[in-house]
Amino acid sequence: MAPLKSVKRVAASQPGFLSFSDNGGVGTRRKRVNKNKKKSWKKHSDINDVEDFLEDIRHQERTTGGLLAERPDDALFFLDAGKEQKGVQKDDLKASKHVKGDKKGKGKSQRPLRIDLILQNDSLVPPIKDVLAYQQPNARKLRNAAKRIEHLASKGILPRSQRNLLNRQPSKTRVKKAVTEANNYPKRDYYDLWGEEPTSSDDPWYLQQTGKKRVQRPLKMNDKPSTLPAVEVIGPGGSYNPDFSSHQALLQEAHNVEVKKKKVEDKIKRQLAFDKNQRATEETIFQEQVEGLVEEEEEEQEQNEKQEQNEKQEQNEKQEQNEKQEQNEKQEQTEKQEQTEKQEQNEKQEQNEKQEQNEKQEQSEKQNEKPIQNEKQNLNQDEDKVPAVEEEEGYVAGGAIVLSEKKTERQRKKEKAEKIKEQLRLSEKNRIEKRQQLFQLRSIKAGIKNIEQRAAARQKQRKANREALKSQPRRLGKLKFQADDLEIKLSTELTSSLRELKPEGSVVKDRFKSLQKRNLIEPRERAKFTRKYKLKYVEKRAFREIT
Repeated sequence: MAPLKSVKRVAASQPGFLSFSDNGGVGTRRKRVNKNKKKSWKKHSDINDVEDFLEDIRHQERTTGGLLAERPDDALFFLDAGKEQKGVQKDDLKASKHVKGDKKGKGKSQRPLRIDLILQNDSLVPPIKDVLAYQQPNARKLRNAAKRIEHLASKGILPRSQRNLLNRQPSKTRVKKAVTEANNYPKRDYYDLWGEEPTSSDDPWYLQQTGKKRVQRPLKMNDKPSTLPAVEVIGPGGSYNPDFSSHQALLQEAHNVEVKKKKVEDKIKRQLAFDKNQRATEETIFQEQVEGLVEEEEEEQEQNEKQEQNEKQEQNEKQEQNEKQEQNEKQEQTEKQEQTEKQEQNEKQEQNEKQEQNEKQEQSEKQNEKPIQNEKQNLNQDEDKVPAVEEEEGYVAGGAIVLSEKKTERQRKKEKAEKIKEQLRLSEKNRIEKRQQLFQLRSIKAGIKNIEQRAAARQKQRKANREALKSQPRRLGKLKFQADDLEIKLSTELTSSLRELKPEGSVVKDRFKSLQKRNLIEPRERAKFTRKYKLKYVEKRAFREIT
């Protein structure tokens, strides 16, 4: 059965084979698929023939610039007139090469490189037109305005903008604006980028290219942080062959520096030194050794002696306290007597002042008219009524709390008149003082002059101090600047020639210290090396085998 089935399959696969089915089609059964959805339609529909047709059209457009069916016959075919003569062709090629001066080719025609051919655009399809490049803002509005202007011009009417320009009177003095030169202007001056003189900020070409002015340099950037020179030259005593006096002066300077350092070290030693008076002696050592070995009787005697001394001290203190109390009491009595005397004197003075005021009031009242006398009588009557009112309200003379009484109109007027008199007196006093100052103008001017002179002197001194500080290193960090030691040669170390001279110091260290001294960098210390992990000691295998 198996061989028969295989023969049937081979026969059915042949193109001319017709099956005995009712539909009369090919033996393979067509698959039925629902195409009611877009996804299944795309999946099961065959569009290869359409894609091939479109790809063929695109290929024709890229290669020939259009469809071959639309092109004329002259563009597709040419007339073959026979073969060219070989000798003539070679002579023409040699002549053309000789004219071009081709020395490297040596008979070979120059062809473009492969990379250039790859990058070259081989498509004949024109690029897509950029619509945005041809669009114009408010194009419809501008077209309508242009049509309206043409319509008015046909009638002989000018638009309003042109009428305003014609009616405007030209100004006599007109300032011309600075017009920047174009970049493609050949007669423009040549601009040397590496020239010595920089272009000024007012140059129109510079402003046009940069679009902004130069940033103004702050004036404070021109001030140096220190007035010291970058390289300090040592005195004549630092020469390799100096004279005796200059060399001794340099040695004296170095000696003074060392003396200052020695004083600082001695001061620290004195502060940390042990006091000789507190040094242990033989007696103190013996007492420490014998401590706790003495008999109890001696200890009791010492305790009794201490108690007696304490009692005596307490008695003396009590006596001193009693004496102080007596003295304080006497002082209080004398103070009380003085206070009572002062109070009596003040009372007498107040009585005298009241009498004087009463006399003045009587004189002023006599000068006034009769209505004032009637008011005075009314005032006296009111004053007579005051004690009666006080008795009714329970007034006590022994310092009891008294209710505030309502002042009479006469009393309020009297207080108001006294206030006015006091204000007038003070105003008169101020007027007299100001008038008196007119006679003191000379002394006032002298005082003002002295004050200005002192202020100018202080200002000058402050300025001098600031200038002096500029030549000194400032405190820029947590460390203080420490000047390096002077590089000197002793008298025995001097040489007669420069070849035998031994160099001292380091140029790098000298420059580093100079930057610190001129306040350009802060004083620094060398960073200390710290291990992140402890060292681990391991015995090597070879050493372990030996041991």
